[in-house]
Amino acid sequence: MGEKYRSKQEILEDRLIDFGLEVNYLLEKLPNTYLGKNIAGQITRSSTSPALNYGEAQAASSTRDYIHKMRIGLKELRETFVGIKFIERGKLVNDFDLIQKIKTEANELISIYISSINSAKKNL
Repeated sequence: MGEKYRSKQEILEDRLIDFGLEVNYLLEKLPNTYLGKNIAGQITRSSTSPALNYGEAQAASSTRDYIHKMRIGLKELRETFVGIKFIERGKLVNDFDLIQKIKTEANELISIYISSINSAKKNL
């Protein structure tokens, strides 16, 4: 089915899933060092959490519940972004194109989350 027949929610959910997968593909390239293992463990969780929390937000029991779940996803996206900066600045992985792609997508997703949270707040 084409993009134009999919809801915004479906498209965002797919972007979040793809984001988590891309980040974890990058994490597979980390060195087997204390820092590499620590960053991988932390970012594995934070990069997959937004998609899972977004799924929960779609079934929220109230607008406040929706906002709460979206805020959790936003925090996790920001945590992932900082973790990617550790990888970049520490030169832990040499795939700078993938790092830039992930940072760009993280920023776009963060903007979408902020906009969605702000819109929901207006509806309270």
